[in-house]
Amino acid sequence: MSGGEKPSVYTKTDLTYNDYLKVPELISLQKPLSQPEHHDEMLFIIIHQAYELWFKLCLHELERAMDHMEKNEPLKAQHFVKRTVEIFRVLLGQIHILETMRPIDFLGFRDHLMPASGFQSLQFRELEFVAGLKEPAYLKYFQNRPDYLERLNYRLSSRDLNASYLKMLGGMGFSVPAQDTPESHEAILEGIRPIYQKPESHLELYLLTESLLDLDQALAFWREHHVKVVERVIGFKRGTGGSSGVEYLRSQASKKAFPYLWEVRTLLKIEN
Repeated sequence: MSGGEKPSVYTKTDLTYNDYLKVPELISLQKPLSQPEHHDEMLFIIIHQAYELWFKLCLHELERAMDHMEKNEPLKAQHFVKRTVEIFRVLLGQIHILETMRPIDFLGFRDHLMPASGFQSLQFRELEFVAGLKEPAYLKYFQNRPDYLERLNYRLSSRDLNASYLKMLGGMGFSVPAQDTPESHEAILEGIRPIYQKPESHLELYLLTESLLDLDQALAFWREHHVKVVERVIGFKRGTGGSSGVEYLRSQASKKAFPYLWEVRTLLKIEN
């Protein structure tokens, strides 16, 4: 707005900021269960609802990244992977807001959450499946929700970043197997080594490859930070969903969606 101009006076039928963003509906979705309402339950709900909105955007961006991989367009794919990495940087900062909640205050409403658990986040499971971390064992935890089960089965059987990346490399003339299996792992390492050995000769692929590694690292950082926040707030209590809590979360922290991108560094050497 410049000079002495003032905002327009909107008519009843004009589209407004609040209408476009569905703000009234959005801010009506926070429903604490504690009675009387515990002050910190609102914080807990909003933080987790915000996660889910960001997860939705991550899935949206990674779908577009895979579209471009299928067209052998690594630089365009890298744009959307990089955006997802930046979203996870926001999430890492956001999760620590929960540390402003005193452990004794969380206990004031924690029992009302049972048996709900972050373990049941459908979209985070979708993100893992889209990255290539497809674990069919997770399906049993959603067996009483056919709608969720349908979405996870779709993700389990459809494309993922890992397979899309390897397929793109094959389409661009690199000698790499289409799937990362114990039998094909060494061949994949040798196939992608030229990208790292001479990045200037494969710059667009190098940028995408490093962004995929950034994404893998961001997922790992998210799990690690999650572990520390949970430990700080509840110690070693069992999770509300029945898991072992911190112990379970810690067991998941070493997952890698692109193990070969980490390992290929070991093979690099100065060539004369």
